[in-house]
Amino acid sequence: MLTTHEVAALLRVHPKHVYRLLKRGLPARRVGDEWRYDEADVLAWSRGAPAAAPVEAPATSPPPLLAANGDLAIEALFDEGRDRSAPLVGFVLADHATGLVGLERGAVLGAGCHGDHVPASLGGERLAWLHLAVRELGLAHRKGLRLRRLSSIAGRRLASRPRTAGIRHHIDEALSREGVEPDRAYAHAKEYRSHRDAVMAVARGDAEIALASRAWAAHAGLGFTPVVAEAYGLVFRAEHLGDPRVLALCELVQSGKYRARLAHHAGYDATSAGQMQFGRSIP
Repeated sequence: MLTTHEVAALLRVHPKHVYRLLKRGLPARRVGDEWRYDEADVLAWSRGAPAAAPVEAPATSPPPLLAANGDLAIEALFDEGRDRSAPLVGFVLADHATGLVGLERGAVLGAGCHGDHVPASLGGERLAWLHLAVRELGLAHRKGLRLRRLSSIAGRRLASRPRTAGIRHHIDEALSREGVEPDRAYAHAKEYRSHRDAVMAVARGDAEIALASRAWAAHAGLGFTPVVAEAYGLVFRAEHLGDPRVLALCELVQSGKYRARLAHHAGYDATSAGQMQFGRSIP
Protein backbone atom coordinates (compact mmCIF):
# COMPACT_ATOMS: atom_id res chain seq x y z
CA MET A 1 0.00 0.00 0.00
CA LEU A 2 1.29 3.45 -0.95
CA THR A 3 1.50 6.55 1.24
CA THR A 4 0.16 9.95 0.16
CA HIS A 5 3.66 11.14 -0.77
CA GLU A 6 4.30 7.99 -2.81
CA VAL A 7 1.03 8.52 -4.70
CA ALA A 8 2.04 12.13 -5.33
CA ALA A 9 5.31 10.92 -6.85
CA LEU A 10 3.49 8.27 -8.89
CA LEU A 11 1.02 10.79 -10.32
CA ARG A 12 3.61 13.59 -10.52
CA VAL A 13 1.56 16.02 -8.46
CA HIS A 14 2.11 17.85 -5.19
CA PRO A 15 1.07 15.87 -2.06
CA LYS A 16 -1.58 18.50 -1.32
CA HIS A 17 -3.20 17.71 -4.67
CA VAL A 18 -3.64 14.07 -3.66
CA TYR A 19 -6.10 15.20 -0.97
CA ARG A 20 -8.02 17.12 -3.61
CA LEU A 21 -8.10 13.98 -5.75
CA LEU A 22 -9.63 12.08 -2.83
CA LYS A 23 -12.61 14.36 -3.08
CA ARG A 24 -12.85 13.56 -6.81
CA GLY A 25 -12.95 9.81 -6.15
CA LEU A 26 -9.34 8.64 -5.86
CA PRO A 27 -9.64 5.16 -4.23
CA ALA A 28 -8.05 4.97 -0.77
CA ARG A 29 -8.59 3.53 2.67
CA ARG A 30 -7.84 4.75 6.18
CA VAL A 31 -5.11 3.01 8.19
CA GLY A 32 -5.11 4.61 11.63
CA ASP A 33 -5.02 8.34 10.99
CA GLU A 34 -3.40 8.11 7.54
CA TRP A 35 -4.55 7.35 4.01
CA ARG A 36 -3.21 4.31 2.14
CA TYR A 37 -3.59 3.54 -1.58
CA ASP A 38 -3.41 0.45 -3.76
CA GLU A 39 -1.05 1.20 -6.68
CA ALA A 40 -3.12 -0.73 -9.24
CA ASP A 41 -6.32 1.05 -8.16
CA VAL A 42 -4.62 4.44 -8.32
CA LEU A 43 -3.26 3.83 -11.82
CA ALA A 44 -6.58 2.49 -13.08
CA TRP A 45 -8.41 5.48 -11.63
CA SER A 46 -5.88 7.97 -13.02
CA ARG A 47 -6.34 6.73 -16.58
CA GLY A 48 -9.98 7.70 -16.45
CA ALA A 49 -9.67 10.77 -14.21
CA PRO A 50 -9.70 14.35 -15.51
CA ALA A 51 -6.30 15.94 -15.93
CA ALA A 52 -4.94 17.41 -12.71
CA ALA A 53 -5.36 21.15 -12.57
CA PRO A 54 -4.57 23.68 -9.88
CA VAL A 55 -7.47 24.04 -7.49
CA GLU A 56 -8.18 27.49 -6.19
CA ALA A 57 -10.75 28.56 -3.63
CA PRO A 58 -13.96 29.20 -5.61
CA ALA A 59 -15.31 32.72 -5.79
CA THR A 60 -18.28 31.73 -3.66
CA SER A 61 -16.15 30.18 -0.90
CA PRO A 62 -16.36 31.65 2.61
CA PRO A 63 -13.78 34.16 3.86
CA PRO A 64 -10.56 32.81 5.42
CA LEU A 65 -11.87 32.99 8.99
CA LEU A 66 -12.24 30.53 11.86
CA ALA A 67 -14.92 31.14 14.50
CA ALA A 68 -13.78 29.91 17.91
CA ASN A 69 -13.59 30.90 21.57
CA GLY A 70 -9.89 31.71 21.75
CA ASP A 71 -8.85 28.24 22.93
CA LEU A 72 -5.09 27.82 23.20
CA ALA A 73 -5.33 24.90 20.76
CA ILE A 74 -6.47 27.44 18.16
CA GLU A 75 -3.68 29.85 19.07
CA ALA A 76 -1.15 27.02 18.70
CA LEU A 77 -2.58 26.30 15.24
CA PHE A 78 -2.13 29.92 14.15
CA ASP A 79 1.41 30.00 15.57
CA GLU A 80 2.33 26.86 13.63
CA GLY A 81 0.78 28.29 10.46
CA ARG A 82 2.75 31.51 10.83
CA ASP A 83 6.03 29.65 11.28
CA ARG A 84 5.36 27.47 8.23
CA SER A 85 4.07 30.33 6.03
CA ALA A 86 0.72 28.58 5.54
CA PRO A 87 -2.17 30.42 3.82
CA LEU A 88 -3.37 33.17 6.13
CA VAL A 89 -6.53 32.46 8.10
CA GLY A 90 -8.08 34.94 10.53
CA PHE A 91 -10.02 34.53 13.75
CA VAL A 92 -13.50 35.56 14.88
CA LEU A 93 -14.40 35.23 18.56
CA ALA A 94 -17.44 32.97 18.92
CA ASP A 95 -18.71 30.24 21.21
CA HIS A 96 -19.91 26.80 20.11
CA ALA A 97 -23.43 27.74 18.96
CA THR A 98 -22.66 31.14 17.41
CA GLY A 99 -19.69 29.66 15.53
CA LEU A 100 -21.96 27.08 13.91
CA VAL A 101 -24.39 29.84 12.94
CA GLY A 102 -21.53 31.65 11.20
CA LEU A 103 -20.55 28.45 9.41
CA GLU A 104 -24.12 27.86 8.23
CA ARG A 105 -24.36 31.41 6.89
CA GLY A 106 -21.09 31.11 5.01
CA ALA A 107 -19.52 33.85 7.12
CA VAL A 108 -16.57 31.66 8.18
CA LEU A 109 -14.53 28.83 6.72
CA GLY A 110 -14.59 26.70 9.87
CA ALA A 111 -15.79 26.75 13.46
CA GLY A 112 -14.53 25.46 16.80
CA CYS A 113 -16.77 22.69 18.04
CA HIS A 114 -17.11 20.46 21.10
CA GLY A 115 -16.76 16.82 20.11
CA ASP A 116 -19.87 15.57 21.87
CA HIS A 117 -22.05 18.14 20.08
CA VAL A 118 -20.93 17.91 16.45
CA PRO A 119 -23.94 18.00 14.12
CA ALA A 120 -23.89 15.51 11.26
CA SER A 121 -24.98 18.27 8.88
CA LEU A 122 -25.71 21.96 8.86
CA GLY A 123 -28.33 23.56 6.63
CA GLY A 124 -28.54 20.28 4.72
CA GLU A 125 -24.78 20.23 4.09
CA ARG A 126 -22.59 17.39 5.36
CA LEU A 127 -19.90 18.40 7.85
CA ALA A 128 -16.33 17.21 8.40
CA TRP A 129 -14.71 17.25 11.85
CA LEU A 130 -10.96 17.81 12.35
CA HIS A 131 -9.83 16.68 15.80
CA LEU A 132 -7.42 19.02 17.61
CA ALA A 133 -7.19 17.62 21.15
CA VAL A 134 -8.95 16.32 24.21
CA ARG A 135 -9.04 19.17 26.71
CA GLU A 136 -9.97 19.54 30.37
CA LEU A 137 -12.75 21.95 31.31
CA GLY A 138 -13.78 23.02 34.78
CA LEU A 139 -13.35 25.81 37.31
CA ALA A 140 -10.44 28.26 37.50
CA HIS A 141 -9.84 29.93 40.86
CA ARG A 142 -7.11 31.29 43.10
CA LYS A 143 -4.59 28.70 44.17
CA GLY A 144 -5.39 27.10 47.51
CA LEU A 145 -9.16 27.34 47.15
CA ARG A 146 -10.70 23.89 47.60
CA LEU A 147 -14.00 23.16 45.91
CA ARG A 148 -15.21 19.82 47.25
CA ARG A 149 -18.40 19.90 45.19
CA LEU A 150 -19.37 21.75 42.06
CA SER A 151 -22.47 23.02 43.86
CA SER A 152 -20.21 25.12 46.10
CA ILE A 153 -20.00 27.73 43.32
CA ALA A 154 -23.58 28.79 44.14
CA GLY A 155 -23.63 32.25 45.68
CA ARG A 156 -20.04 33.08 44.71
CA ARG A 157 -18.90 35.77 42.30
CA LEU A 158 -18.67 33.73 39.14
CA ALA A 159 -17.11 34.52 35.76
CA SER A 160 -19.49 32.52 33.57
CA ARG A 161 -19.90 31.93 29.86
CA PRO A 162 -23.03 32.44 27.71
CA ARG A 163 -25.65 29.69 27.58
CA THR A 164 -24.57 29.02 23.98
CA ALA A 165 -21.02 28.09 25.09
CA GLY A 166 -20.15 24.40 25.22
CA ILE A 167 -18.55 24.62 28.66
CA ARG A 168 -21.74 26.10 30.05
CA HIS A 169 -23.63 23.02 28.86
CA HIS A 170 -21.19 20.73 30.69
CA ILE A 171 -21.31 22.73 33.93
CA ASP A 172 -25.11 22.98 33.86
CA GLU A 173 -25.42 19.22 33.41
CA ALA A 174 -23.02 18.57 36.29
CA LEU A 175 -24.90 21.01 38.55
CA SER A 176 -28.18 19.29 37.76
CA ARG A 177 -26.67 15.92 38.66
CA GLU A 178 -25.84 17.38 42.08
CA GLY A 179 -29.41 18.58 42.47
CA VAL A 180 -28.63 22.27 41.98
CA GLU A 181 -30.73 24.47 39.71
CA PRO A 182 -28.18 26.13 37.36
CA ASP A 183 -29.90 29.52 37.54
CA ARG A 184 -29.31 29.57 41.30
CA ALA A 185 -25.61 28.89 40.81
CA TYR A 186 -25.35 31.86 38.43
CA ALA A 187 -27.18 34.33 40.68
CA HIS A 188 -24.02 36.44 41.12
CA ALA A 189 -22.40 35.60 37.79
CA LYS A 190 -21.18 37.84 35.01
CA GLU A 191 -20.82 36.42 31.52
CA TYR A 192 -17.57 36.66 29.56
CA ARG A 193 -17.06 35.93 25.88
CA SER A 194 -14.03 33.65 26.16
CA HIS A 195 -12.06 31.39 28.49
CA ARG A 196 -9.31 34.01 28.50
CA ASP A 197 -11.62 36.82 29.58
CA ALA A 198 -13.14 34.64 32.31
CA VAL A 199 -9.81 33.66 33.88
CA MET A 200 -8.55 37.24 33.66
CA ALA A 201 -11.58 38.33 35.69
CA VAL A 202 -10.42 35.98 38.47
CA ALA A 203 -6.82 37.14 38.14
CA ARG A 204 -7.96 40.79 38.57
CA GLY A 205 -10.15 39.94 41.55
CA ASP A 206 -13.40 40.73 39.73
CA ALA A 207 -14.58 37.14 40.24
CA GLU A 208 -13.79 34.24 42.56
CA ILE A 209 -14.30 31.40 40.11
CA ALA A 210 -14.32 31.13 36.31
CA LEU A 211 -15.69 28.56 33.89
CA ALA A 212 -12.63 27.80 31.80
CA SER A 213 -10.15 25.27 30.47
CA ARG A 214 -7.23 23.97 32.50
CA ALA A 215 -4.92 25.46 29.86
CA TRP A 216 -6.20 29.00 30.37
CA ALA A 217 -6.24 28.61 34.17
CA ALA A 218 -2.57 27.59 34.10
CA HIS A 219 -1.78 30.38 31.64
CA ALA A 220 -3.18 32.89 34.15
CA GLY A 221 -1.39 31.31 37.11
CA LEU A 222 -4.63 30.08 38.73
CA GLY A 223 -5.71 26.87 40.40
CA PHE A 224 -8.07 24.52 38.64
CA THR A 225 -10.79 22.02 39.56
CA PRO A 226 -11.59 19.65 36.66
CA VAL A 227 -15.18 18.84 35.73
CA VAL A 228 -15.01 17.12 32.33
CA ALA A 229 -12.60 16.10 29.56
CA GLU A 230 -13.93 16.56 26.03
CA ALA A 231 -12.80 16.33 22.43
CA TYR A 232 -12.32 19.71 20.77
CA GLY A 233 -11.80 20.42 17.10
CA LEU A 234 -12.84 22.30 14.00
CA VAL A 235 -15.77 21.63 11.68
CA PHE A 236 -15.92 22.50 7.99
CA ARG A 237 -18.43 21.92 5.26
CA ALA A 238 -17.38 18.65 3.61
CA GLU A 239 -17.63 20.34 0.20
CA HIS A 240 -14.80 22.68 1.23
CA LEU A 241 -12.25 19.94 2.01
CA GLY A 242 -10.57 20.59 -1.35
CA ASP A 243 -10.12 24.27 -0.47
CA PRO A 244 -6.35 24.97 -0.22
CA ARG A 245 -6.89 26.84 3.05
CA VAL A 246 -8.65 23.85 4.64
CA LEU A 247 -6.00 21.47 3.31
CA ALA A 248 -3.29 23.65 4.84
CA LEU A 249 -5.03 23.65 8.22
CA CYS A 250 -5.37 19.85 8.13
CA GLU A 251 -1.68 19.45 7.36
CA LEU A 252 -0.73 21.78 10.21
CA VAL A 253 -2.84 19.85 12.73
CA GLN A 254 -1.45 16.50 11.55
CA SER A 255 2.13 17.63 12.08
CA GLY A 256 4.26 16.55 15.01
CA LYS A 257 5.22 20.16 15.59
CA TYR A 258 1.60 21.08 16.31
CA ARG A 259 1.33 18.29 18.89
CA ALA A 260 4.58 19.50 20.43
CA ARG A 261 3.18 23.03 20.75
CA LEU A 262 0.11 21.76 22.59
CA ALA A 263 2.31 19.68 24.90
CA HIS A 264 3.60 22.95 26.34
CA HIS A 265 0.09 23.79 27.60
CA ALA A 266 -1.58 22.07 30.53
CA GLY A 267 -4.77 20.09 30.07
CA TYR A 268 -4.42 18.85 26.48
CA ASP A 269 -4.04 15.39 24.99
CA ALA A 270 -3.15 15.84 21.32
CA THR A 271 -2.41 12.16 20.63
CA SER A 272 -5.12 11.94 17.96
CA ALA A 273 -4.69 15.44 16.53
CA GLY A 274 -5.45 15.50 12.82
CA GLN A 275 -7.95 12.65 12.70
CA MET A 276 -10.96 13.48 10.59
CA GLN A 277 -14.49 12.12 10.66
CA PHE A 278 -17.50 12.88 8.52
CA GLY A 279 -21.21 13.28 8.95
CA ARG A 280 -21.71 12.01 12.49
CA SER A 281 -21.29 13.06 16.09
CA ILE A 282 -18.03 12.25 17.84
CA PRO A 283 -18.31 10.05 20.95
